[in-house]
Amino acid sequence: MKRRVANRAPRRRRSPRTPHPAPLLIIGHRGARGHAPENTLKSFDKALAFGAPWVELDVQLHRNALLVFHDERLERTTNGRGRLADHDLDYVRGLDAGDGERIPLLSEVLDRIDRRAGVNVELKTTGGTAAAVATLLREYLGRGWQPEDFMVSSFFLPELREFKRRLPEVPVGALLCGVPLDLAACGTELTARSINVALDFADGALFADARRRGLKVYVYTVNELDDAERMKALGADGIFSDYPDRFL
Repeated sequence: MKRRVANRAPRRRRSPRTPHPAPLLIIGHRGARGHAPENTLKSFDKALAFGAPWVELDVQLHRNALLVFHDERLERTTNGRGRLADHDLDYVRGLDAGDGERIPLLSEVLDRIDRRAGVNVELKTTGGTAAAVATLLREYLGRGWQPEDFMVSSFFLPELREFKRRLPEVPVGALLCGVPLDLAACGTELTARSINVALDFADGALFADARRRGLKVYVYTVNELDDAERMKALGADGIFSDYPDRFL
């Protein structure tokens, strides 16, 4: 007796799955400066309330104090006048930095964040800033913060090299406001985690070179959704934004 064989549909070959691109890392620029005075505790509180996984801040060494402040001059963001470097610490700390906020110390910001977000510290000055920041971050590592909780960046690449020499376990990011002739090579030379690139100079060749070198690419400052999508399509890993809530 012949055994009947059921007609079976041919097996379909499974097409390989296309991996979904990782979501952009959202970094609150100077906290959430679109919603609160930049680089103030209020701005960082806003970013944390929005759920930003990272925040960025600017640090200047001023009379042995690490101030979270961006400009060389006081007029744009405070009720003071003149160059920051020309005033003593008591005067600077007594200024209104917006909404009654004052210019904070880096230690005050780190205490406020308390590991609820990663912190990108941008070195805005030379002449000892890298050494002072390395000393302070080493203290926070001793308190339970992890190296991966920080990233230190700067346009002053020699200062960034000095920081890396003093605290090699903390990742660094090379800040670029143009497209170098050797593309992302500075990131490799600094053993950096990333290159941090201005939106106006976002360039496919630069991004591709960074990927070949194993570097992340973070873009500043991205505030519009279409720009964020464009950066993601180019291969960016994250963006700095004044409005982190728009992307979270």
